Amino acid sequence: ETLITSSIRKQWVGIKDAPESQAFSFGTNWKKNVGIGASLVSDKTFIEKQVTYGIDFSYKVKMSPTADVYFGIKAGGNTYNVNATGLETYNIVSDPALGAISNFNPNIGVGALYKEGALYVSLSIPRLLNTKRATNDAGYASVKTDRPHIYLSGGYDIPLNGEFSSLVLKPSAMLRYVSGAPVSLDLTAMLQIEKNFEIGGMYRTDKAYAAMITIRLSKRFLFGFAYEMSTQPTLAAARNTNEILLQFRF
Repeated sequence: ETLITSSIRKQWVGIKDAPESQAFSFGTNWKKNVGIGASLVSDKTFIEKQVTYGIDFSYKVKMSPTADVYFGIKAGGNTYNVNATGLETYNIVSDPALGAISNFNPNIGVGALYKEGALYVSLSIPRLLNTKRATNDAGYASVKTDRPHIYLSGGYDIPLNGEFSSLVLKPSAMLRYVSGAPVSLDLTAMLQIEKNFEIGGMYRTDKAYAAMITIRLSKRFLFGFAYEMSTQPTLAAARNTNEILLQFRF
């Protein structure tokens, strides 16, 4: 089986030069217990742009007739660029605080997934190595180091009975942790209808909400859309975030 997934995310619609992200991933079975894949993510915010890419490898271990554990590793890198020529200034002399920044950061990621029937639990660190990015340091553009993020997630599919036997409730949660920052928790609930349509919502503890749908248009093609809103006062003018997902199965 082969999966090709693509997504487009436009954050804070209504704000000029707000973050935009485009992602593409590919995954397939290579041998009986081995999977391989590749991913490419492009992020752009104002004058800042970065591209992250990686090659993925996974291995499945059979724990019991109904339980499997998948171990994964990612190897790749990140190219980061800040184009200061995109800034408008009124100085005749070049401002040293607006120097362009460009660098490459190698990356290794690891993760594990436990799956038994309708239950799954996963733990991952997509970026083990520290990555560098630009930041404002006392009015000057400088490079700071981002710390690794840790993700813990899990979910369970609950088939409903009686007259609702065609429905499946899918609650899930994802915990995000990085040293020096508050812990963030996503709580999601999706309702699957006749295996071809899902609708639900998400609540994030840092004051964000989202409504989501997925539609299986055919055996091989899936379409998804998410509409996210923030209640943080500092983002009152940011309106919303839109994300579109396309998935092909072969």
